[in-house]
Amino acid sequence: MPALACVDAAVVPPGYAFARDGPLPAPRAFLGGAPTTGDYDTSDFSAPWSTAHSSALYRIDGWGAPYFRVNSSGDIAVRPHGAATLPHQEIDLMKVVKKASASKSSGGLGLRLPLLVRLPDVLKHRLESLHAAFDFAIQSVGYGGRYHGVYPVKCNQDRYIVEDIVEFGAPFHYGLEAGSKAELLLAMSCLTRGSPDALLVCNGYKDEEYIALALIARSMNLNTVIVLEQEEELDTVVETSRRLGIRPVIGLRAKLRTKHSGHFGSTSGEKGKFGLTTMQTLSVVQKLQRLDMIDCLQLLHFHIGSQIPSTSLLAEGVVEAAQIYCELSRLGASMRVIDIGGGLGIDYDGSHSGDSDMSVNYGLEEYACTVVRTVMLACDRKNVNHPIICSESGRALVSHHSVLIFEAVSSDSIKADASPFAGPNLSFLADELADDARAGYNSLMAAAYRRDYESSAIYAEQLKRTCVEHFKDGIIGLEHLAAVDGLCDIVTKKLGVADQVKTYHVNLSIFTSIPDLWSIGQVFPIVPIHHLDQRPGVKGVLSDLTCDSDGKVNQFIGGLTSLPLHEFGGGGGGGGYYLGMFLGGAYQEALGGLHNLFGGPSVVRVAQSDGPYCFAVTLAVPGSSCAQVLQAMRHEPEVMFEALKHRAAECGVGGADAIMRAFHSMPYLICRTGGGVGGGDAIGSDSDGCCGGGDVIGSDSDGCCGGGEEEDEDDWGFMRSLIV
Repeated sequence: MPALACVDAAVVPPGYAFARDGPLPAPRAFLGGAPTTGDYDTSDFSAPWSTAHSSALYRIDGWGAPYFRVNSSGDIAVRPHGAATLPHQEIDLMKVVKKASASKSSGGLGLRLPLLVRLPDVLKHRLESLHAAFDFAIQSVGYGGRYHGVYPVKCNQDRYIVEDIVEFGAPFHYGLEAGSKAELLLAMSCLTRGSPDALLVCNGYKDEEYIALALIARSMNLNTVIVLEQEEELDTVVETSRRLGIRPVIGLRAKLRTKHSGHFGSTSGEKGKFGLTTMQTLSVVQKLQRLDMIDCLQLLHFHIGSQIPSTSLLAEGVVEAAQIYCELSRLGASMRVIDIGGGLGIDYDGSHSGDSDMSVNYGLEEYACTVVRTVMLACDRKNVNHPIICSESGRALVSHHSVLIFEAVSSDSIKADASPFAGPNLSFLADELADDARAGYNSLMAAAYRRDYESSAIYAEQLKRTCVEHFKDGIIGLEHLAAVDGLCDIVTKKLGVADQVKTYHVNLSIFTSIPDLWSIGQVFPIVPIHHLDQRPGVKGVLSDLTCDSDGKVNQFIGGLTSLPLHEFGGGGGGGGYYLGMFLGGAYQEALGGLHNLFGGPSVVRVAQSDGPYCFAVTLAVPGSSCAQVLQAMRHEPEVMFEALKHRAAECGVGGADAIMRAFHSMPYLICRTGGGVGGGDAIGSDSDGCCGGGDVIGSDSDGCCGGGEEEDEDDWGFMRSLIV
């Protein structure tokens, strides 16, 4: 089914409220029983360099709109209210980094990088924009139902994110979706402070304890729906509801034929992990009819895969589900809600492509309009009342609201003059080569003299291969091999044969902070957050701190194998070189592990403020210490310290203080590059837009907030009270 365009949907008005009905009614009482390929070429941009060139080079206006842009200082700026953000409301990410990482004595927070910057204003804007899109589509076509969204907490279960969504979504009766007992407890707790009309959708595998908990939530006046993922779950629901005397509201998940072919569509279709087939659906309906519980069935759920690339595929799935919804109504179910699941995608690479896992070819408005019109047309054909439309849009809701900032600590590449044997000793060492290697050496020098690029590259490769074999056989020494390597690199680079790519070593763990990049090849926008008013001079790949060859980033948006970067230590002004990974607010925190015992990053929650710094840090949490990550793996830091202190005393060394500091420190590197990173001071208050402590802190008009208690590094009491 082709995508359906919305009537005059060029501009969507801001979010607004409209008349809404109450929660789902309790059933009656029991009666008994394409990306592009190739590398960036900065020569395509005419001199002098400008911030506009950087925006085009890194596609910031594609994936970053309307929340990120390059400001006049060459830094990445956040537009917390989207396109409605005024110039004085923009938040400069470099200023956030400096405030968070500067030592307390210089007016900062003393947090160490990597740093996760959360932006609740962006989260609020995303939620309001989603509701505005559906509200506009509903009013444009005269749809008789309404929209109630839910947030699937599996995308990011962080306390403050879930609480923000419940708070920001209260005017729109925004709910939560849970897929496990722990997530259900989280959702129940948060929704006690939310709208009474907000849906609490219970998905995932269920046992009796899960179902009992969901029924108790229903009795607490939470608008709870138990979604059947498998046919046998119905028996447990019926038995548990009768035992507790709580009438359930039931939904069922349909296993649609519609699926998309990308990575994120692998869980959809007839062979998907969850859902009921048509035969199982009819079996559930018949059983509910026999039990006189058909009125309990009120919701239909489906999911055709995350990151749906096009509205044509979306419409195909929605129309199939809408037909099932209408048939359930015909069979006597008290249908009220159609839950279209997740799938609302985001444009990771800025290509606006409909044939890639990294992009989508639609926006919020077109997505909402496609859903509303498709459901309406299907229901009108069957004379079925228009249902409440529910979506479980997690990725699209939270991805933009956080930025992971990390620092490059060094770079390496073989320089043209790096070989210690590239002077008078070179010809002497060449004379000591075996005959075949010396012949190759002479051929290489002759081709280089003629500037025969192609032959030079061939001879250089042959010479290196020959010398490696001779080295393995013990014919030549290490200095000969080093001389040949240096010579070959010099020649190929001087002739322009080699395309040198530098490796930038970054203070980060890919496995902890960007696990999707390693596990499924998900590509996120990675961009320097400063120096964007200057031309990047090198191509680089990123290598993390872990002792694992997979701990690297060599795939970037656009199908590129290197990233344009500035010379390490260049750009003027000293300090470090900072990069940001964007659009990673969904899944990365929940999936990250403790590879090499690198813990989570430091976190700051930054809200737009009308003070002199345009932002206020309302939450500051230091990254996990060595003691915390060790304790997470069931080690006992205090016992470990005592053992090490005892051994140090036996050996007559005075390393106890250093060992203690190491336990308290983050596992990441302490970088002292002049920018204040790694100051390591206890977190406290200041007067320059910073805050302290690890809990929510009230901000003032100057972007300041209250301080937390000083850490006492000589007291192991905090070790005993760690919460992992």
